[in-house]
Amino acid sequence: MASLLSPKVLPILMLLASNVFMTFAWYGHLKFKSAAIYTVVLVSWGIAFFEYWLAVPANRIGAEVYSTAELKTIQEVITLGVFAVFSVVYLKEALTWNHLAGFALIACGAALIFRA
Repeated sequence: MASLLSPKVLPILMLLASNVFMTFAWYGHLKFKSAAIYTVVLVSWGIAFFEYWLAVPANRIGAEVYSTAELKTIQEVITLGVFAVFSVVYLKEALTWNHLAGFALIACGAALIFRA
């Protein structure tokens, strides 16, 4: 359990959770296209409030052991993973080979950030 609370692991878990909230805030309303835009904006802001309560402390904690570029890279890779699952499971959209190839290229770029 102590390893989950370490500054190397906890920020990643918190960024994962924050990205779930943010993905719903940004894209969840697409299932409710008849809802008024002001409604979906206000609901999205409410969801994003919880995302910020996870992302900001995650970055503060993570800055103890990761550079800012590494933190941003971790966040972007998590975002792609969460988005891929979200789009397939929640929005029922297929991931095509070009989506996967693009994500793989982004992952390769992310790997360069962590190369010492």
